[in-house]
Amino acid sequence: MRRGLKGLLWGLLGLFAVLCFWVFERDFPASGVDRQYSNEASAFLSLANGTRLHFRDQGNPAGPTIVLLHGSNSSLHTWGPWVNALGDGYRMVSLDLPGHGLTGRTPDDDYSTAAFISAVGALVEHLNLDTFVLAGNSMGGGVSWRYALTHPEQVSALVLVDASGPRQWRRADLDPSQDRSDTPLAFRLLQSPWFQSIAGYIDPYYLVVQGLKASHFEPSIVDDDLVNRYYNLSMREGTRAATIKRFSTMADAVKADASYDLGQVRQPSLILWGEHDTLIPVSYAYQFEQALPDAEVVVYADVGHIPMEEKPQVSARDVHTFLCARGIGPCALELGSAAW
Repeated sequence: MRRGLKGLLWGLLGLFAVLCFWVFERDFPASGVDRQYSNEASAFLSLANGTRLHFRDQGNPAGPTIVLLHGSNSSLHTWGPWVNALGDGYRMVSLDLPGHGLTGRTPDDDYSTAAFISAVGALVEHLNLDTFVLAGNSMGGGVSWRYALTHPEQVSALVLVDASGPRQWRRADLDPSQDRSDTPLAFRLLQSPWFQSIAGYIDPYYLVVQGLKASHFEPSIVDDDLVNRYYNLSMREGTRAATIKRFSTMADAVKADASYDLGQVRQPSLILWGEHDTLIPVSYAYQFEQALPDAEVVVYADVGHIPMEEKPQVSARDVHTFLCARGIGPCALELGSAAW
């Protein structure tokens, strides 16, 4: 009997060791990831809190400026197709928000909306931008409309791409009985304290793959290059810890949203949405349309949460058409290739 129990114990310990070997993974050195995902357009700005902000200033320096804000667990690379398509006529400024991309973990571990707005403001000041179009996807869309409310004199127009709305919207719409099996598993797990306690050690590769497949309607978009980019950047030294910190403090931001009034957004706003968004339902597009005084909605069939990756040429053309009609963009522009 003892021998059997002893054998079982050793078997369980062996299984635990195998699981640890398979599941646990160290951070990737920041220097190696930075070399792989920076290019000649990459630049870095030191912020007051010690953050090294990664940004790119590309396109036509004489054209109207579009500032691009990515979504949660993404990076400025997501805007590559728009930079290629619109760069001949527009100055395209993109950045990695704190806790993301090559900006990575910050010394103060502050990944609040206020910290994101502050980072955008610092870059705007550094580049001496007077007015600009502000475009954001998902979380970056939420930062965009909040920035427009707090800095109305700087933002000439908004482009909200499957953007997060006021957190009260989500709390009101959240139905516990709703099937959310097709949403990114990582986002659901990161809201659980037990997962937050181990998420800094486990290998997120399969969570990245599942999340990307859930975020894109067209399966062929999720190729090896896309998966590897999201995965490698998520494994950059300190990024997992930053992600855990960000998700653990999200609940604290609900009350702060009560001070925002979307009815005060006076800028013309283009709302782009994927019909098959499994993260933020397309109904939010129409909530934005009702809440914003001057809004136009475009919904894409057979598109998920990230239209600029799934339908780059079409979505870039819609942005250009909107800005031209509002007297902001250069109407005589032949769009470039939106290939990666």
